[in-house]
Amino acid sequence: MGRGFTAGGGSLGEAKFSAPKRGGGRAAAVALAVALAGTACGGGHSGPKAGASEAAPVPPSSATAAAAAPSSSAPAGSATTAASPSPVKATAKPAAASPTTSSSSAPAVTASAAQTAPHAAVFVAAAPTDPAELDRLADQLAADETALRSPATSAADISALARRQQAAYRALAARPEVLPRVLARLPEALRPIAQANVDAGAELRAMTKPKTDLPPWRILTPPPPEELQRYYQQAEAATHVPWAYLAAVHLVETRMGRIRGTSTAGAQGPMQFLPSTWARWGGGGDINDPHDAILAAGRYLAASGAPGNLHQALYAYNHSEHYVRAVTLYATQIEANPRAYLAYHAWQVYYITPRGDLWLEEGYGS
Repeated sequence: MGRGFTAGGGSLGEAKFSAPKRGGGRAAAVALAVALAGTACGGGHSGPKAGASEAAPVPPSSATAAAAAPSSSAPAGSATTAASPSPVKATAKPAAASPTTSSSSAPAVTASAAQTAPHAAVFVAAAPTDPAELDRLADQLAADETALRSPATSAADISALARRQQAAYRALAARPEVLPRVLARLPEALRPIAQANVDAGAELRAMTKPKTDLPPWRILTPPPPEELQRYYQQAEAATHVPWAYLAAVHLVETRMGRIRGTSTAGAQGPMQFLPSTWARWGGGGDINDPHDAILAAGRYLAASGAPGNLHQALYAYNHSEHYVRAVTLYATQIEANPRAYLAYHAWQVYYITPRGDLWLEEGYGS
């Protein structure tokens, strides 16, 4: 496979770290972004597909960069910032002040620093260094993780919780030296979860360089989590590749299919296949169809050593140890608690720029 996207990004948190309102939608998402830092996506592989996008990202190609994410460090200032008007005529999104974001009062961003555009004007930067702000971030992350893992939390609340969770992990992955303080404040049961998510984000960020030009992608709304889980489990039944690993690959490649575009290497579709590889493993299906692409990924991984040697199979999919470790960390979280999958499904696409991680919202490029 050639090289594709990697969606290793994260999501945003609410400016005041308050509990999300039911069905908060886009307004809640903007507030989240302004408050914390957290696929986006970057990407690249050299296996059956051509890329990986932030679900835990590989270096972003011109086609997708995630979801979170991956490899650039954010500015040393606030952790998340809403962009001010840019040469692309994008207006800044209002956002409440928070340890990780600044509002439109922040210095204007020039095209050479980082562009913005419709559906792409909110940045997530590195985590704060102020102890009080870090404690607030840790307390909010603990509340969000606890709620996301509770069966009592409604589906309507998951999106806002997960976006804030993602933003926090993105912010921490961009400034890992503050993680020990955050971990020490988290409940003991949540520490390995936070460590794994920050580590996965850091692996993806290591694969991506900041970009100043926006990618020529479209950001779509993915199929619902229940539908995609059926496809993963169908692929597992046919190939014996654990469904959690297929979901993790999907997350990292294109943030569950949010990214639509062709990578610089020519990879296409939600699982980032090169047309030549698809001709062998696609089973006559549609490279852009999530069901067909997930089954094809299962076939490719199985032929490359899964499930007996998942490391070898993932490395064949994308020739990067960073990629292998990130996918494995996310998959392990899903296996430990399937509710982690519901949160990952809600994670957004981020594009790493010199200013910070730029959130590419659903609707971008349309």
